[in-house]
Amino acid sequence: MIPSNPFSGTIIHAIGGVAASTCYVPFQKVKQWSWNSYWIVQATFAWFIFPLVIGFLTVPNLIEVFRASPSSVILNATLLGAIYGFGGMCFGFAIRHIGYSLTYTISIGISAILGTIVPLLMHGELIQKFNEPGGNVIFLGMFIALVGIIICGIAGYRKENDLKHKNKEDSESLTFNMKKGLTLTIIAGVLSAVFGISLEVGAPIAEIAGQNGARDFQGNANLILSTGGAFATNFIWFLIAGIKSGSLKEIVDVKGIGSKKLLLNFFLSIASGALWYGQFFFYGIAHVKMGAYKFASWVIHMSMLIFFSYIIGIVMKEWKQVSRRTYITLLVALITLIFSFVIMTYGSMLGATSIQEH
Repeated sequence: MIPSNPFSGTIIHAIGGVAASTCYVPFQKVKQWSWNSYWIVQATFAWFIFPLVIGFLTVPNLIEVFRASPSSVILNATLLGAIYGFGGMCFGFAIRHIGYSLTYTISIGISAILGTIVPLLMHGELIQKFNEPGGNVIFLGMFIALVGIIICGIAGYRKENDLKHKNKEDSESLTFNMKKGLTLTIIAGVLSAVFGISLEVGAPIAEIAGQNGARDFQGNANLILSTGGAFATNFIWFLIAGIKSGSLKEIVDVKGIGSKKLLLNFFLSIASGALWYGQFFFYGIAHVKMGAYKFASWVIHMSMLIFFSYIIGIVMKEWKQVSRRTYITLLVALITLIFSFVIMTYGSMLGATSIQEH
């Protein structure tokens, strides 16, 4: 039995949040590659190579773990991961329309709520968890997080209006499209929650891995299935798109791009993949640390991601052209989200304390 420690779990979730909020930053330095080329390389490493390699390194007898797992669990976890794969695409495109801060905040905020509520409904534990010590506090924090997401949406529309009144030749005002970006972001948020559900469906595999000595790394077993499904969807989609557009040859075009720039593009794309995988590597460890309050892991992890994505947005100067009113609106949203995160963490710690006393 691994001892629970919600506080250390929260810290590890924060590390995962940093990895997740920075995973698309390397793309800004990729040159002479289309989005298709970048995406297919980063997806291969994020959703196939890293999960498989790290899985074999951290989970003893991994093949035997899968052999001992119910085939229905393996199939369902993989299929749900494949559905999430479309969400990953939408997420990437949304960033190009409304930027890092809004895409992460709205999409991940939606995912945080749905990814927590739906698994509880699936197991018929919603009322039970609410009535447990600290449960009502966690649900209050989730409600406040939803309020913060709505305020972020308002800030986004205000940003769009601000940019319309700026110089029309400005590149950002030409690319910022709240309507299209918001639509893609909502789809990405809903399907991101599906990834969380996929991990929950695959939880029995993690338990078997834990029994085989994986301990804190047991989540790396079922993560292979969830990311494997996402990889299959994206690889097929972008392989076809790359062939149709003729952009696939960019990946091996040494003469046209130059060997140094080609290697740099590969390095940056692989770095993106490593950061994306890193978020769920740390999520798996933190999830184990949450003990009886694992159901709060998803929303805490996503809240961390939102916070750090906002910091990235500031660093990348995405909000430098907005009015003071718009910036204050987003600041209020950030404070609201931080407040919700503190409440949810406090609730999980209350529950852990209650369990230890009994």
